[in-house]
Amino acid sequence: MRKLVLYTLLSLDGAVDDPSQYFAGSDRGKAPAFDEAMIQNEAEIIGTQDTVLLGRHMFDEWAGYWPTSGEQPFADFINAVEKVVVTSRPLTRTWTNATAVPGPIEAVVRDLKAKPGRDIGVHGSIELARSLLEADLVDELRLVVGPTIGHGGRRLFSPERVRRLALLGARSSPSGTLLLAYGRAS
Repeated sequence: MRKLVLYTLLSLDGAVDDPSQYFAGSDRGKAPAFDEAMIQNEAEIIGTQDTVLLGRHMFDEWAGYWPTSGEQPFADFINAVEKVVVTSRPLTRTWTNATAVPGPIEAVVRDLKAKPGRDIGVHGSIELARSLLEADLVDELRLVVGPTIGHGGRRLFSPERVRRLALLGARSSPSGTLLLAYGRAS
């Protein structure tokens, strides 16, 4: 069965709203600067995926950015991959291989997992990610943790529900970023 893999960039204190602040060499408001280990990590993750699940806000933002971006390897991947957008409204932007589907999220994920294919990725889409975590639908967490603290804004994890996870992998990049992988605990 396909896995739902949540890939998120965040600060050491869990902030998720402006990833450009969390990584060395990044310009605020622009895409975060990745070192070679971070690029390799991203390539490994997207290399297992053939579908991406997006929230409406992230879709609208990314549909205006990624089709003209040259940032690799993600640009080629996200522009070609099947994109399933969880929304109750019709899409107002066009983007290759994008389809709108209404919730509930549990049914959307169940239907995607029942289809043949590779992993299903969730990139960004923090509100969607939080909903997926709350509904216990995430099979694997792939976290890129920048070495900064003191950021305001939203956090990925909600304190309402405690879950134990199994560490699948951990390494650091030359810039001090942590590359973490967690799965469901047995």
